[in-house]
Amino acid sequence: MRICYRSGMAKLKRALGLFEATLIGVGIILGAGIYVLIGEAAGLAGNALWLSFIIVGIACALTGLSYAELASIFPKAGAEYVYIERAFNRTLAWFVGYLLVVGGIIGAATVALGFANYFTALFSAPKLLTALTLLAVCSCILLTGIKESAIIEVIFTLIEVFGLLIIIFIGLPYVGSVNYFELARGMSGVFESAALVFFAYIGFESVARLAEETRNPTVTIPRAIILSIALTTLLYVLVAISSISVLGWKELSASDAPLAAVASHLFGEKAFTILSVIALFATFNTVLAVMLTTIRLMYGMASLHSLPSVLAKVSRGTRVPWTATLFVGLLSMLFVFFENIRTVASMTNFATLLTFALVNTSVIVLRSRGVRGRFQTPFTVRGIPLLPLLALLSCIFMLAHIEASAIVYSIILALVGMIIYVILRKTKMIKA
Repeated sequence: MRICYRSGMAKLKRALGLFEATLIGVGIILGAGIYVLIGEAAGLAGNALWLSFIIVGIACALTGLSYAELASIFPKAGAEYVYIERAFNRTLAWFVGYLLVVGGIIGAATVALGFANYFTALFSAPKLLTALTLLAVCSCILLTGIKESAIIEVIFTLIEVFGLLIIIFIGLPYVGSVNYFELARGMSGVFESAALVFFAYIGFESVARLAEETRNPTVTIPRAIILSIALTTLLYVLVAISSISVLGWKELSASDAPLAAVASHLFGEKAFTILSVIALFATFNTVLAVMLTTIRLMYGMASLHSLPSVLAKVSRGTRVPWTATLFVGLLSMLFVFFENIRTVASMTNFATLLTFALVNTSVIVLRSRGVRGRFQTPFTVRGIPLLPLLALLSCIFMLAHIEASAIVYSIILALVGMIIYVILRKTKMIKA
């Protein structure tokens, strides 16, 4: 493998169209939440679990429109970093980029643990070793090239969609069998559940980081973002209704492999095995896609001299940022040792929601300066785009419902980030 030691000597390969970009987005979104966190969320929302998915779907759609507009203006791998730098300043952009990289690394570890839950249920393997092995395998796949990674993403996404369709059809005869407004903890539980299942939607924004590897990115990326949110929201709501109809929220929340439990309730051990295998594909797919987009963000920041230049090295043979790939893979393995899926997912949500709030604010700021993209969010009053404003408020609302322990851990990570930033600036490893 021949290596490029300066990012200017080799560029990323434009190999993705609308189909691939959309399915990568769908693949990131689907795998984690619906296969891993739906049980935890049911314990908070009760039979109104479907309402939590609708609330988050609307909030993400609003933020997705902001991403679509910004991606049409700045089609760069650095995505959020570039948007916030242009709207505010380099320091704030670095901090947001850091939170997103950490969030992606933690997110990969979270879903790897979810994969391990299903794998252990099937094969009685050591949970930690399974999660670590998965992260190592995904790192190796990502080193082979973007086209190869995209092919795996597309195949695995179709498999996981098939699994969700099975759950939907299983539940059809049971629709109407429960009270869908039976709450476990009142409306506050619905909102807490929404803050948790927000993790299930993380991924649509990552499509923007594929801009430098997508054909006609100013058109393709906005469309891929909007399509991925619409498709996954529809699937999530239908699966939530189906699962609750079959098991009810109490039984669903008690299972470590909730969707497999839905299938086994009707068809026995064979169905449990089939759904568990599909869940393995789904969670594998999500880990691969989360790592892919986190690596591209890290590469984008390094190529803009906001992270050490070593992370911008691109292989001449495979045209992938190989050092960033190794770095993300190794750090993800460290976070696997947290083991608590709910807390780790909430930490990812905190970092992502904070970023979304700043991305929505960036649209408002750039519009006020007269910056316009090929795609623009509708409904503007006196120069203020209303949908990004609503999206900003929804992000603040969901931040208020994240569990306290996750916020404390996130603040600690933020303080670590400030220390890293000061060290990198003082040693002149990044531009001030």
